[in-house]
Amino acid sequence: MPVPFDYVFPAGVLCLGVEAAVDFERRSDPDNQVRDKETSERVWVVRVLDLDPAAGKFGRTTEVKVKICAPHQPVPPASAVPGYPPAIEFDGLTLTPYVDSQRCKGAGTCKSRMAYSLRATAIRPVVVGAAA
Repeated sequence: MPVPFDYVFPAGVLCLGVEAAVDFERRSDPDNQVRDKETSERVWVVRVLDLDPAAGKFGRTTEVKVKICAPHQPVPPASAVPGYPPAIEFDGLTLTPYVDSQRCKGAGTCKSRMAYSLRATAIRPVVVGAAA
């Protein structure tokens, strides 16, 4: 489902890096990058630091991964503050909920949880002073 960037990241994000998503079933292949099932485009993972002070509460991590389908690796903008990662925003942000059942082991109680994945169509620099 489409979601506004400000709803998911109200305090903004800093870009920590962009890397190819690896298809672990093909990890020994020279070109082992994940391809989107619908478009066959390459999938890239953008790692960001969520600047929301509440993001690290309750055992959550402040690092979030957002996937982007594109033929070429997205390039983050230059940082406005030397020595710090660049502030970015995502275009076309979507949220996909799913049940994470990795905590279900054996015959004991299942501790599955509701989780979500984020996808976007592009990254762009933050425009300071832009009207929302």
